[in-house]
Amino acid sequence: MAQKKLTGQSSVQELIAKSSGKKQKKIIEKMIPVILLLIASVSVLTTFGIVFTLIVETGIFFSKVRITDFLFGTEWFPFANTQQQFGILPLIAGTLKVTLIAIIVAVPFGIASAVFLSEYASDNTRRIIKPILEVLAGIPTIVYGFFALTFVTPLLQQLIPGLKIFNALSPGIVVGIMILPMIASLSEDAMSSVPRSIREGALAMGSTKLEVALKVVLPAALSGIIASIVLAVSRAIGETMIVSLAGGSTPKFDFNVTDSIQTMTAYIVQVSSGDAGYGTTIYYSIYSVGFTLFLFTLLMNYIAHVISKKYREEY
Repeated sequence: MAQKKLTGQSSVQELIAKSSGKKQKKIIEKMIPVILLLIASVSVLTTFGIVFTLIVETGIFFSKVRITDFLFGTEWFPFANTQQQFGILPLIAGTLKVTLIAIIVAVPFGIASAVFLSEYASDNTRRIIKPILEVLAGIPTIVYGFFALTFVTPLLQQLIPGLKIFNALSPGIVVGIMILPMIASLSEDAMSSVPRSIREGALAMGSTKLEVALKVVLPAALSGIIASIVLAVSRAIGETMIVSLAGGSTPKFDFNVTDSIQTMTAYIVQVSSGDAGYGTTIYYSIYSVGFTLFLFTLLMNYIAHVISKKYREEY
């Protein structure tokens, strides 16, 4: 009789423990989405905070400088003793020169590397080469900057006698080397995702391996390839240390790649290093340049989204 009472009590206690455990699990299940929402909202709030700061500080700058002079001016002399000039076009020209050279270097070599890794390389070769390519993306950009200044520029000066120590060509080439792994890796992933049956069908119809790679796989993976290129271009536009070290600090509105330049990011570095006092027009100019750079990056991301949506293939 006593054993039955003990058994009944233990079973009741087990039921109570199980019910309390279920309640705790339900509470945890309800708390997890709230915690994840708070974590996700941090990045969103940070983005809004950055954009709000840029807009407010840029508005203060335009209260001192006319927006037409900023957008269409061809001279950028913020440190002039007499009359300051804040025409953004020389900085945009310097940025686009470096970016264009980087694209010319990175896109052909990046896509060619992706085609080799996806269509020609064996599994063992791919396991060796792809990590080596991706290591290039992990090298600090300041190392790339010194590499451009101390190795690439002297090498180019032997080929181009009129090339100055600070120029657009050397940092453009090195920026292209820096973004090459991004294009190669993402493009290879896009090409590898193309079903094997499509390749086999093309080969069965008499196509060569090169024709399959260039006329079948490449168009099928075009969405991912273009997205990787646009992403790399955005990375090149926002590059800072390479152009600061090897590009110089002479903003010029021309198309000469052998002379000293200054990009938008290089100007921000120059002013942020202490060359301007807080609250001055020069200080607020870094926010206007930063906002212009933000618009460039936003435009590139929008273009990538539109192109990827247009050429996306469903399998």
